[in-house]
Amino acid sequence: MLNPCLSGCSELEESCENEKSFRILFEEAPIGYYEIDCEGIIRRINRSACRLLRFDAAEIIGRPLSEFVSPEAVETRLDRLRRRIAGEEAPSPFLSEYLRRDGSKIVLQTHETLIRDKHHRVVGIRSALMDATEHQLALDALRESEERYALAVRGANDGLWDWSLKTGRVYYSPRWKSMLGYDEADIGSSPEDWFSRVHPQDLGRLKIEISLHLEGYNRHFQHEYRIRHKDGTYRWVLCRGLAVRDAQGSPHRIAGSQTDITVRKLGEERLLHDAFHDELTGLPNRALFIERLERAAIRAMRRENYLFAVLFLDLDGFKVINDSLSHQAGDQLLVSIARRLEACLRPEDTIARLGGDEFVILLDDLKNIGDATQLSERIQRELQAPFLLGRQQVFTTASIGIASSAAGYRRPEELLRNADTAMYRAKALGKARHEVFHAGLHKQAVERLRIETDLRRALERGELQVHYQPIVRRENGEITTVEALVRWRQPHRGLISCGRLMPVAEETGLILPIGEWVLRAACAQNKAWQRILPSLRVAVNLSARQFKQPNLVDSIARALEDTGLDARFLDLELSESTALAGGEEAFETIQKLGSMGVRISIDDFGTGYSSLKYLRRFPIDTLKIDPSFVRSVDTDLDSAAIATAVINLGHSLRLNVVAEGVETEEELEFLCSRGCDQMQGRVFSGPVAAQQIAPLLERRYLSPAPRADAEHAPARPSSVGNHS
Repeated sequence: MLNPCLSGCSELEESCENEKSFRILFEEAPIGYYEIDCEGIIRRINRSACRLLRFDAAEIIGRPLSEFVSPEAVETRLDRLRRRIAGEEAPSPFLSEYLRRDGSKIVLQTHETLIRDKHHRVVGIRSALMDATEHQLALDALRESEERYALAVRGANDGLWDWSLKTGRVYYSPRWKSMLGYDEADIGSSPEDWFSRVHPQDLGRLKIEISLHLEGYNRHFQHEYRIRHKDGTYRWVLCRGLAVRDAQGSPHRIAGSQTDITVRKLGEERLLHDAFHDELTGLPNRALFIERLERAAIRAMRRENYLFAVLFLDLDGFKVINDSLSHQAGDQLLVSIARRLEACLRPEDTIARLGGDEFVILLDDLKNIGDATQLSERIQRELQAPFLLGRQQVFTTASIGIASSAAGYRRPEELLRNADTAMYRAKALGKARHEVFHAGLHKQAVERLRIETDLRRALERGELQVHYQPIVRRENGEITTVEALVRWRQPHRGLISCGRLMPVAEETGLILPIGEWVLRAACAQNKAWQRILPSLRVAVNLSARQFKQPNLVDSIARALEDTGLDARFLDLELSESTALAGGEEAFETIQKLGSMGVRISIDDFGTGYSSLKYLRRFPIDTLKIDPSFVRSVDTDLDSAAIATAVINLGHSLRLNVVAEGVETEEELEFLCSRGCDQMQGRVFSGPVAAQQIAPLLERRYLSPAPRADAEHAPARPSSVGNHS
């Protein structure tokens, strides 16, 4: 709509003196005319304009112009007219797109004049229309010509080519030829001089892209492909071009440029490789492995007898190697293991590193599950040979879980999960072995998850308890120490022992709050018991994760201060591997604890990475012989020899030696005969609740419990018997 200030009359008054003559000229003019008022309503249109728009006059008159051109175009035209009225712009024709009755569009050249009344006020607009289709085609051709020129300018430093479709000859610029390592005379002027050098895998698509542009499906030709250099290597190039067409739209020539993009493509390929491969080993990563696993699952659905399997490998003891030798050595070991694993596989198999020391293998197209177990056995044999890390020889094994597609899976991730579950089962059964997944393992895994979930609430619900097991002197059975052992009385599962509780707590990190609670509870309880037995000590186990806490020493000091227990009456028990793997930091921590008065015991001695060096250097007070070496010392020569050696070793280093897991009087007698300082085991008492310890402390001395089959043996009042 025109600005209201421009309108002054609701009726159009012609400047022509003879209205009738004007109407005849208007209606019969070979040029299309229409008139609109100041509101943008069409008030008059002639036959030529109706023919152009394919409407009858009655269908147009009285309707707004915006129904036939876009609202944006109307606003643009009105802006032009406002500038004309203000004397800011001279009248000039312009192109405008109109909507026809059948829904098609036509581009018309429009020339507008102002209609004024007798007072010279603008009361409307008269527009003259001419078909501008040919004019638009000319403009398009001009624009394409300009684009070709711009392309040529851009390609000045690239190779240029110009292909005459009529003669079949191609002009290749000197730069086009030198880009491929050729001189001017080395390449002719035929299309084959181009296409014969294109990589066979890329040639078909290149020709299709050129054809699509020549046939008008694509406005421009642009394609990336590989082309052979004179030195025999392939270079990546970007080729652009535009066709030159005649008046009928048929192409008679196509010209363009060629750009060397090898550096960019190699960078893209490297980025793509890095996105799907492990940086350290170069093996596929989880993303690529899952993609190939999904493909295998699809093949399994399509082929009735198709079988594949996943092997999940986790190295045994890698953390100790990594921490004790250095992370650099650990990385070197992982690379060496990756190469050995690759050597075990067929070309169609896939091995990937998931992270840390975890590897997975996809075995494709198996005859039966036995193929997977045979590969597992071969891997174990390959890992038996030592790895040389610098000058250090290192040995390692792997726990392997196997899951096959025979069970049927809805999602490939389920197969990977089940192989992982089977691997954990292999670790639990002693490591350096393989286990095949079965439904029972999944049930165990679900149960373990439930335990983890419930354990997170156990502390706040008061479900954890501390049981205590006495440690007695060899000479007279006097109770010197009680070892604190956490138990979990779960409402639905009953009493859960350390063996099931602690692995879950360690893996989830719950060991930290649980360990803090056990330490404080044990210190407070021992302080109370010292009213009965002033010299009583309490032993508390520290897990590997607890021992690595940077605030460990301060935390123990606060627990002693808050409970009032003197540090001399606290024993902290560490496993061999925990003490050894910590290196200098472990040494400093143990020294700080020793300077406080806390005593340090090495628990389960002989089962880890035993080293006389750390025994001599670290401020250790006690060695505890692992129960596996105590069991059957009276009948097994190997166990007897090991137990004797540990006792002698401890005494030679002036250490106190405690035998754990003493079950029978025969074992007790053997250990006493070898001079073992103290005993701990069910032959005296198993772990019992705190309220059951007080009566024992009042007696102060324990003697061995009677055998379960000795019905007529006299009772020993100082014994507690076998408690769970």
